[in-house]
Amino acid sequence: MQVTLDKQYPVASGVDAAWAVLSNIPELATCMAGAQITEEIDATHFKGSVRVKVGPAVAAFAGTIEVLSLDPVARTLKMIGKGADKGGSSASMELTAKLVPTDNGNSTLQGHAEVIVNGKFAQFGGRMMTSVSDMILAQFAETFSQKAQVVQGAAAPAGEAAPGAAPAAPVVAKELNGLAIVWMLIRNFFARLFGRQT
Repeated sequence: MQVTLDKQYPVASGVDAAWAVLSNIPELATCMAGAQITEEIDATHFKGSVRVKVGPAVAAFAGTIEVLSLDPVARTLKMIGKGADKGGSSASMELTAKLVPTDNGNSTLQGHAEVIVNGKFAQFGGRMMTSVSDMILAQFAETFSQKAQVVQGAAAPAGEAAPGAAPAAPVVAKELNGLAIVWMLIRNFFARLFGRQT
């Protein structure tokens, strides 16, 4: 099953700080809850994992990332990610992400992704997969924006920082909770159901 996603999210920093996060693959991976880079094979190839918690159970996905291009002038990243779990489900994603400056001095993160899912997750259908993706990406974008703000704050001239201010703590994405995703899907289902009836 294939899902196409076109999204854009506001980033509460300028493009330079946001690019520092987008171009750092290990740091970028931590914007997704439960994700991490486990091995850097070379400058463009990485191994990683994603953990998803559903109640007491934890599902683990292992995969690879290949960076196809990283353009600091256009501030564009193109990459392919592939992963699978022990149950036989697999997924791949081809992603293009771009940073665009806004009039207020901040930036916008634009993304286009082609996602292919096989195995038990493909049974959920396109609408449900899109809903789940929307929830995951919204959390990703929020964490990305927070990380970019930290980078921008650290790059500010010393005179602009509060005297004696402690360095900002690392931003960590909240653990991806499958129960929260399921609840969101149920809520959306009933919202659509009653919306049609009215």
